[in-house]
Amino acid sequence: MQSYIQYRNIGHVLRQQFDSDCEKTIPSADESTTVSLVGLPEAATETEKTVASGQVMGNSEQSSELSTTGYAFNAVQGREKMTLDGQKQQVFIVDWDGEYDPANPHNFSTFRRVTATLIVAIIAFVVGMASSIDSAVLPQAAADLRVSEVAESLATGIYLIGYGVGALFAGPFSETLGRNIVYIATLAMFSIFIMASALAPNFASQVVFRFLAGFFGSTPLVCAGGSIADMWDPLEKTYGFPIFAVAGFGGPVLGPVVSSYIGAPWRWAEWISLITSGVVLTLVVLFQPETYAPLILKWKARHLRQITGDARFKAESEVKHTAFWTRIKIALSRPFAMALEPIIILMALYLTVLYIVLFTFLDGYTFIFADVYGISHGLADVIFVAMFVGMVLASALVLPLYRLTKRDLEKVLATGGSHIEPEIRLWFAMLGGSISIPISLFWMGWTDFASISIWSPIIASTMFGYGVICVFLSAYMYIIDSYEVYAASALAFVTLLRYASAGGMTVVGIPFYKNLGTHKTLTILACISSVLVPSPYVLYKWGYRIRQHSKHAVTRK
Repeated sequence: MQSYIQYRNIGHVLRQQFDSDCEKTIPSADESTTVSLVGLPEAATETEKTVASGQVMGNSEQSSELSTTGYAFNAVQGREKMTLDGQKQQVFIVDWDGEYDPANPHNFSTFRRVTATLIVAIIAFVVGMASSIDSAVLPQAAADLRVSEVAESLATGIYLIGYGVGALFAGPFSETLGRNIVYIATLAMFSIFIMASALAPNFASQVVFRFLAGFFGSTPLVCAGGSIADMWDPLEKTYGFPIFAVAGFGGPVLGPVVSSYIGAPWRWAEWISLITSGVVLTLVVLFQPETYAPLILKWKARHLRQITGDARFKAESEVKHTAFWTRIKIALSRPFAMALEPIIILMALYLTVLYIVLFTFLDGYTFIFADVYGISHGLADVIFVAMFVGMVLASALVLPLYRLTKRDLEKVLATGGSHIEPEIRLWFAMLGGSISIPISLFWMGWTDFASISIWSPIIASTMFGYGVICVFLSAYMYIIDSYEVYAASALAFVTLLRYASAGGMTVVGIPFYKNLGTHKTLTILACISSVLVPSPYVLYKWGYRIRQHSKHAVTRK
């Protein structure tokens, strides 16, 4: 609905401009064509009018008169392109109508951009919540479906694997059809398969439906970064991206809390996911605008063709058209080609370790809290709130890091540059984020005794939540800024690796904690994460040199 209104508004504005241009034209040398004088003062000289018309049409080598319509529009430039039969054809490239074109998502009001970002964040929250919501009712589901608890944990693991696989496809679809239609279509399919999971008559069908639900629920993992980049400039992303990240990470953490006291009718865990996804789908349809700039420019070009009857009006993406299946082929191959990038390897490994720890907690909290302190399983799942509190506390870094980024950008602009260096994004992880993770795991592992207050491991889990969100923010924003046009492929590989690994570890989580015990298990995880603590500092120091030797990363110094 919102996209349709947006589409109609663009057409209305262009129609008004066209009608206005009809009243503000002068004869050209040919007299069969005229050019727009919108924005010129009434007293403009003939020379000024000639210059203005040349600016609208582009340089004389590339442009010709708009002979079909007799009128020129702002932000339209002439260009020649080669047809399939080798002939030259003139097209008129449609672009934004100046720096402050209201159709450009970067020029949406702050309220509209925040609202659109929050809706994307809520989508991420719902599909993330569905990944872990089954873990709180695992014993009941296992008993009802007549499988072991280890086998039933595959319902969570296979969902995560579906997440990773689906991420490979979400990017090219959103870059061809636009963000909004992909959000709507995949969220609708996600809802269908969540409903199928709730109605599954046996374990096999539940696993299949959960995989498909994860596959279609993966859209925010890839598209959300693009949606945020569509609306927020590099400086604004310092506070725009955390809005998404806290909600996106909050989903898996709060999933067990939502279903902690469902009990025997375990299928209500899936019904809750279905209800919330239905509400979010309604929000997307009614209120989410389209933010993908190439699609909006295609809308403008389509309106101009309809208004003028001239088929030569084209958006840049229509001139440089890449077949959809070619995009799919690239999307499936390029992420693996980027697997040799040192930055990608390091960040993928870091996030994979974090996700393994996070999702083994879905099984581990029962051993850490319920078994040691004698509390109920439901209350043990509620303790996940402490981890979410740590994630929210990381928001305190946004304002000082925004000021730091702004100061860095001002220095770059003063020296003639135009972009901040990606290494500035590593400050989230460097300000205690990376070191917090092993400290919290050691703390939790070696204070998890009945003789020590339960608040000790609870506070440790809060510290872990703080560290996880800080590393996630740094990793995602650093990859996006380092690889720009290749960021979707880089994130697709990182997403596939971390979710496939986390999905596998979810299944072995119960034996892991049961056989080794909480102290040794958490110590092993803490030692592994300790090895990765220097990563953000290493990249901050030598990241530019690493990018210099990369085939895909950007360098601007």
